[in-house]
This record gives sequence, structure tokens and C-alpha cells, in this order.
Amino acid sequence: MSRLESSIRNIKFSILGQALGILINLISRKIFVSFLSIEYLGLNGLFSNILSMLTLAELGIGTAIIYSLYRPIAEDNKNEIKSLMRLYKYVYCSVGCFILAAGSLLAPFLNLFIKDMPDITHIRLIYLIFVANSAVSYFFTYKRSLIIATQKQYLVTVYHYGLMILLNFEQIIALYITQSFIIYLLLQTINTFLENILLSKKADKLYPYLCEHNIMPLKKEVKTTIKRNVFAMVFHRIGGVLVFATDNILISKIVGLTAVGLYSNYIIIRQALNTITGQLFQSISASFGNLNASGSDEHKLEIFYVMHFAGAWIFGFCSICFFNLVNPFIELWLGKEYLFSIDIIFWITLAFYLTGMRQASLTVRDAMGLFWYDRYKPIFEIIVNIFASIILGKKYGVAGIMAGTVISTLATCFWIEPYVVYKYGFHTSIKAYFQKYALYSFITLICAVLTTYLCSFTASFGIYALIVKFVICVIIPNLLYLLCYRTTNELHYIITVAKIFMPLKLQLVVPKKNEKFNNSRYKQK
Repeated sequence: MSRLESSIRNIKFSILGQALGILINLISRKIFVSFLSIEYLGLNGLFSNILSMLTLAELGIGTAIIYSLYRPIAEDNKNEIKSLMRLYKYVYCSVGCFILAAGSLLAPFLNLFIKDMPDITHIRLIYLIFVANSAVSYFFTYKRSLIIATQKQYLVTVYHYGLMILLNFEQIIALYITQSFIIYLLLQTINTFLENILLSKKADKLYPYLCEHNIMPLKKEVKTTIKRNVFAMVFHRIGGVLVFATDNILISKIVGLTAVGLYSNYIIIRQALNTITGQLFQSISASFGNLNASGSDEHKLEIFYVMHFAGAWIFGFCSICFFNLVNPFIELWLGKEYLFSIDIIFWITLAFYLTGMRQASLTVRDAMGLFWYDRYKPIFEIIVNIFASIILGKKYGVAGIMAGTVISTLATCFWIEPYVVYKYGFHTSIKAYFQKYALYSFITLICAVLTTYLCSFTASFGIYALIVKFVICVIIPNLLYLLCYRTTNELHYIITVAKIFMPLKLQLVVPKKNEKFNNSRYKQK
């Protein structure tokens, strides 16, 4: 199966699975707030963030090993794959045990993370179940990475969302019958363990050589490469966790647990968008890794331009929809008492857009194994984010904390990540990237202003207002994008691929050196 076919199949399954997951998750959240108080929502977000900080113990080893798998997979080197998977198993089991131990030791100090401790019984038991769920997620999960690296992510999607939908139904029934948050969490922990076991057994069937015991030691040069990448990924892991996982902790400490509960409702929607859009890039990550092992810099750059263009369209459109629709939707979904002001929505939306525009660069960086060159970037990102979020948060509350995240992104990730990709991956000037970024962002701003202006003529809330605003948000930005981008090579590339792929199977042909952009790369099998 070609790289393109694998990517398309992974994307289709990802979108379908996530759409079903979002629907059932929204229903589950509605049931949640009907039976449990908003403080439980705050605990859910806060404890999730505390545990995500403990995942620093993983040190980015998983990403480094997945990158190391691309070459032996392309060469069908089963001995090296077995050796890498044994290392992966050892590391992840160790991480799971560490999280279980370290997380449990934090239980007596929960008051340090919460401004006003809520009157919730068994709060430490609830926290320990969160710890168990986080630790269990590392056991038996290492084999799913091989499934993803071999461009079969759609299988992971089927298992994950199938079990997640079943879990949500079980949790809804449990809340209806018992109103117990503890049972709700125990079901989640059991589901995590079951998913890992089933995926592990599926991997054993797909790759029976994983069950063999004649495993050779890793070669010295492979170990050296992994150690180098892991050292670099340590910084990336720290940066990723401390920047994105500290929002709820800062909100809890500076503003209060109720604000965390409100924020979690917006985050569940933003994360749904992140998951859908992220799946698009994750679905082609392994394919790009395979292309990196055999394609020319010129062709890799062309594919990157298409990814960057698609990301600009997708995240621009999603940001416009989020800004205009999120409050009317939450008002219908949960009630007016769960709404944030428009200034907070603005900063949440801007943070989402900037993070989304990074996805093409991050996907290529990971697929090409360029972790080393921007290893110190997260340190500066953390410093800027924490100081800016605390200073602005004390003055402006949640909006200030979100603004701090935006400032740290612009000061570091915005320019460092693409610079590394262009200099060390494509070996060419980054000027064209920033020109395209500026153009895409300017067009998105025009679309956002016009769409928001038209939405202002409708009622603020209600089912009618939501429907009218949704229609405006779908038509106006996409129509303007189509008019502005109709002559671009990137759009022509995507349309050509779509036309050919729909009725026929395709094969992605690696171009010859110095071959110009040419849609004939996509040939019928």
C-alpha cells in the first residue's frame, strides 16, 4: 500500500472515529453536569493536568524510538524492530511504575494546587484513581507505536474510539444509577487497560515476530542516535507539559476551582477540534517519515507546503467557528452560567490558531528526527509562559493566563520550529515560509472580521442563532478561502489528488532529483 493510500485511510477512520467520539462525549458531559457539581469538573481538569506533569518521566523516549523505527520498517529489518520494541517495553513499564509511585506520594499535598479546597468527600481517593489510570496507560501500550509507524493508525483509531464510545455509555448509565464520580473514574481506568491489552494482542497477530525470544542487542550507532534524540526530547517534553498543562493549575491557584470547571468545558471543545485536526497530521506522519528515508529535499518541501496550506485553511476555519459559535453552543448545551466573556474566548481562540499553525512544522520535524536542533527552545518557552501568565493572570484572570500562553508561543515556537525544519531538513531559506504564513494569516483575519460582523446581526443565543451563525461560519470563510487560493499550486495539488483518489487507488511515486512540482506523481495502480 502506498504512502498516500495509507494516509487517506488513516485520515478517514480518524475523522469518523473522532466525530462519533465528540458526539458521545458531549452527551456524557451533559449528563455529568446534571448529576455532579461544577467542582467535579474542576477536579477532573486539575488532576488531569497534575498527572500530565508526571508524564515527564517518559522523557520523549517514545517519539525518539518511533523515529528510529522508520528505517528498519522500510528495510524490513525484523531483528532491529524487535530490539527497539524490547527497549520501548522496558522504558514504558518503568514510566508507568514511576507515575504510580510519584503520583501517590503527591496525594497529601493536593491543597497546594487548589486555592479553596472544595467540600468533596474522598477527594484523595479520586486523585489516586486518576494516578492509577495514568499509570495503566503506559502498560502494554508500546506495541501501538509499531502499528502507527507501519502506517496502520486506522486500526488504533478503531480500537480507541470503539472502546471510548462504549465507555461513555457505561459512564452515563453509572452516573444515572449511582451519581458516583468514583465509579465513573474506575470505569475509565478499566477501559484504558482493556484498550492497551487488545491493541497489544492485535500487534502480535500483525507482527508475529514480536513474540520471538531471540532478540539481539541494539547496534551501537542505533543506541547513540536514540540517546541523542532522547536528550533533545527531554526538553521538548518538559516544555510541552509545563506550557500546556499548567493552565488549569494557574487558573485553580489564581482564580479558583470554579473557573477551572468553566474552562474545562471550552477545553473539551477545543481538544475535540485539536484531536480531529491533529489526527489529519498524525495520520500522514508515518508516511512522511517513510518519504524522508527515500525522497528528495525538493519533493519533501513540496509536500510540506501542501501540509502548511491545508493547516492554514483548516485551523483558520476552525478558529473562526470556535470564536463565533462556542458560547451559543455552550449556552444551549449546559446553560448561561457556564459561559466565559468574549475577551477570554478571543485569547483561547488565538492560542488554538497559533498552536494549529505549528502542526505542519512539528509533524515534519518529528518525522525527520530533527529534535536535537531546537532542544533548548522549550526552556525559553517555559520561562516566558510562566512569568507572563502569572503577571497577566493576577491582573486579568483567565484571559491573562491565556494571553501568557500566546505570548510564549509567539516569542519562541512561532519562528524556531520552522527555522529548524528549513535549515536542517530542507536545507533552504525560510523566507518563503514566513511569506506564506503572513498571507494565510492576513486572509484568515479578513475572513474572521467579515464572518463575525455578519454573525452580529443574529441573536446572541438560542437554537436559531446557533444555526444561522453556523451557516455563516461555514459559507463565508470557505468561500473567501476558495476565491483567494483558487490559483495556488497547493490547492491544485489537493484537488488533483482528490479527483484521482476518489474512484481509483493511487501510488505515491518518489520524484527524481530536481524534478519540478508535477501532479503526475500520482499514478493509477
